[in-house]
Amino acid sequence: MRSTDTRAATGFNRNRLTLALAAALLLPTGASLAQDAAQEEQEEAAEVEKATTTDSTPVQSLDRMVVTGSRISRDTFNSVSPIQVITREETTAAGFNSTAGVLQSNAVTGGASQINNAYGGFVVNGGPGVNTLSLRGLGATRTLLLLNGRRVSPAGSRGAVGSADLNVLPNIMVDHIEVLKDGASSIYGSDAVAGVVNIITKPRVDGFTVDFQHNATKDGGGDETRGAIMGGATGDRWRVAGSLEIFQRSELTRGQRDWASDCPVPLFGRNPDGSYGADDYIDPVTGQPKCWTLDNGGVTINTLGTAYLLGQPGLGSLGYYGTYFPEDWEGGLDYFNRWRPNAGVTAGLPGFEGVDYYGRDSFDPRMLRESLISPTQNTTGFFQAGYDLQALGDAELYFEGLVHRRESEQNGYLQHVMDYPVGSPLLGDLGGLPAFLAAPADGSTNGQNVAARAFTGWGLYKNWQEVDFYRATLGLKGNLGTEWSYDASFSHARSDADYYTQNRLTDRIARSFDVVPDGAGGFVCRDASGGCVAAPVLSAAVIGGELSPAYRDWIMDDTHGNTLYTETTFNAGATGPLFDVPYGTVSGAFGVEYREQEIDDTPDINSVNNNLFGFTASQPTRGEDSVTEAYAEIEVPVLNGLPFAEELVFNFSGRYTDYDSYGDDTTWKVGMLYTPVSWLSLRASRGTSFRAPALFEQFLGATSGFLSSNTDPCNNWAARNPSSPRYINCASLGLPNNFNQTNSVTVITQGGAETGLAAENSVAVTAGLVLQPEFPEWFGDLSFAADYYDIKVNDGVARLTGGQVLNLCYDSQPGDFSSNAGFCSLVARGANNALSVTTGYVNISESLVRGWDFTARYVRDVGPGTFRVNALVSNFMEQAGRTFPTDPVRNYTGTVAAPQYTGQLELSYTVKNWFLFYGIDWVDSTNEYDYYDRYFDTDYRPTYLMETDDYYTHNASVQYRGDDWSARVGVRNIADEAPPVISAYTDTIGNAPLYSGYDFFGRTVFLNLTKSF
Repeated sequence: MRSTDTRAATGFNRNRLTLALAAALLLPTGASLAQDAAQEEQEEAAEVEKATTTDSTPVQSLDRMVVTGSRISRDTFNSVSPIQVITREETTAAGFNSTAGVLQSNAVTGGASQINNAYGGFVVNGGPGVNTLSLRGLGATRTLLLLNGRRVSPAGSRGAVGSADLNVLPNIMVDHIEVLKDGASSIYGSDAVAGVVNIITKPRVDGFTVDFQHNATKDGGGDETRGAIMGGATGDRWRVAGSLEIFQRSELTRGQRDWASDCPVPLFGRNPDGSYGADDYIDPVTGQPKCWTLDNGGVTINTLGTAYLLGQPGLGSLGYYGTYFPEDWEGGLDYFNRWRPNAGVTAGLPGFEGVDYYGRDSFDPRMLRESLISPTQNTTGFFQAGYDLQALGDAELYFEGLVHRRESEQNGYLQHVMDYPVGSPLLGDLGGLPAFLAAPADGSTNGQNVAARAFTGWGLYKNWQEVDFYRATLGLKGNLGTEWSYDASFSHARSDADYYTQNRLTDRIARSFDVVPDGAGGFVCRDASGGCVAAPVLSAAVIGGELSPAYRDWIMDDTHGNTLYTETTFNAGATGPLFDVPYGTVSGAFGVEYREQEIDDTPDINSVNNNLFGFTASQPTRGEDSVTEAYAEIEVPVLNGLPFAEELVFNFSGRYTDYDSYGDDTTWKVGMLYTPVSWLSLRASRGTSFRAPALFEQFLGATSGFLSSNTDPCNNWAARNPSSPRYINCASLGLPNNFNQTNSVTVITQGGAETGLAAENSVAVTAGLVLQPEFPEWFGDLSFAADYYDIKVNDGVARLTGGQVLNLCYDSQPGDFSSNAGFCSLVARGANNALSVTTGYVNISESLVRGWDFTARYVRDVGPGTFRVNALVSNFMEQAGRTFPTDPVRNYTGTVAAPQYTGQLELSYTVKNWFLFYGIDWVDSTNEYDYYDRYFDTDYRPTYLMETDDYYTHNASVQYRGDDWSARVGVRNIADEAPPVISAYTDTIGNAPLYSGYDFFGRTVFLNLTKSF
């Protein structure tokens, strides 16, 4: 995508930036050129849209406009803050098929990782299928999304809904997008910490336009189809316009991409030739590294767990003595606690061979059918209208409505664990096995200890969501006298999400293991009510995953929850000139806003009752908050029309905020724009922003889970330094010297409202320059801009883990420990020494981000047409953070999934009815070794592959425009570049990093057709 206003950077010399730098030396953009560029794009599309669009700029009058980041209308696009403008024409040229895809591209995000459709199998805020936007890498809750200058309220499923879902946005009605990458809470209120994105729609449409686009991937899966219609009419006193579109994306499974499924391996240990995999497990059967190990994507299946027993080792597997005392082991039988069925084994445990960590089975072909990119169908309607009242200052009564429905789903692979109690008749031939596990806390064995655990492959299970969203706005805008204008509006938004999951129910599993003989050699449930089906007798087939359909249907059911999120907003403001000064007119904008939000998430009753087998329980999340705000903005022209001072303007803004949840606060911002000569502008700003805690951070319903018994801080406490706080605190409990926890640690996570959770606050500094030198006409137009940013977030809201709370408590001073002060108030140790921990969200973290953006643009007539070059490069100099004030601040920029540089270079040529486009997207190489060298004095080069090369994708398209139609065909990722390869030391898919900046789709051909009537 192209930026039509520019930002910038420090100089840097890197050979692989040759293309970007060459373009940067030849290009134009600038504060005022954004308007010019947008106009050029509109002229290019005029042949198609002349029948439909009569007004496509966000102006208040013919010569005044409001730019994102300010509420003062002005007669130029100049701004004290850097604004990036993206037109729909250029996004279509690059092959994007949705507004969500545009906003999550590296051109907007600067390479910061985003939550997109590759995260369907992960727990994310907003639930599976959600798409959110995080500017500067500071998170989606610190990025404000606007539609026509008004907030887009959060949408999604499950209890942690707190950010706008990009899926709800229209596409065909979008005129352009303005991206402000600067703090703006003094203008817009909460959440505008990292920046603001404002989607501007076409306000006036005459006639109808239909639009169709299909994106087809080379290897299948992930195809996208969008059909849309836009229409409208305009009268002397009224206007009406709207659109309806349907977007569909097919499922892309892991098996449809070789890089995600073709033998993922750990890649541990370095070979003499510099490659990795020297320490990977070698499959004794194939003599090659084993694929899908437990270190990279595999799960334990076709395996029996028991107490340590003497048995026959499987091929290549080592038992207890072979592992820990190899010098004393002479081969033959050994002790194992994991077994694979093998009918040929008669010694030790007949019918089973012992397997170690790598020797056990860990791959099921059904894993290849997991969703890599989740399928979805999005239906979006948008409507807007206005009526001139010819009263109240030539006022216009206007309405805007957005309606959306998302139907998305995800398929994941499920490992099923079956615990057979001691003495159970279902143990069959293994009825004499001793206990090796205490009775699970979930009650699945009816309180009995476990003699055998079968690790079986269940196959696929499904999540699916139905999210209905709407936002309605009614407003009135007009003039106050001859120079002032006002705008007042009321909006109400509602997200209503039903979410479903195929879940196994613990109480049904418990009943299935409580059996009696059926008189025919089999077993039935003791309580057969409700259609109970007895668990199968333990056998090799059962361990291999052969479970009857009746048993599967009995223990698994569709669970259903609902999330309702509402937001109501009223705002009113006025803008106009205040008074004249020697070099211009001081202008101002003043207003008030009231906003209230409410969340009501009701999980399935089985989740509330902790009856989901293998999943955490969750309680309803219910709460509300409201805020009353007042703001003021003043712009003061200090100099104008003087030598070396063509323009000097200062902008001051402030906002008072009063939240019902935590109290009041103020934010402010000061900005400056200085143009000494016509071809050079300098700008700078400093201000504060804030983010009120999201409703889910305040009111998250308690969710329960478990940590390993190894988490207990007092395990083997006597071996510690006697003067350490942990030694003293554990000793004060009277625990034996050799204490070792035998119970799981219960962790309850809840919202932070009861603990006084408050707003985050931040300070942002920006400074930049815009160059627009004047060249002879034959050379063309050139501009270049560079902007520096520095944002620091204090009192950040962080969610502490149970382990962190335990360590903070037991490492606290003995006085605090004994009085249950601080974090120790969240820890309880029961009579049997079982631990429980309550944790949640607290104001404790700190985040810092610092860097440069620069953009360049060059336009020149070449032959019969016009040639354009645009380049954008983002440089993250620092991305750092810490959870606790005592932690060191570590800069992780340049690590995998957090590249320091990203860039885009776009070339286009317009000649008569033809538009030709070619673009390059670039993600910088990454090196995580330096991070560990610098902060941990550890060299992982001999151990892991922790670096990636520069990553390039190439896109091209060609469009022909008729009188009232157009056709465009193009290709994304022409070279079919796959994501890079790393070791499995972090989140990966196969051996590829889980990072939104890499293309998971592969080469994609797209076709776009437009027809106007």
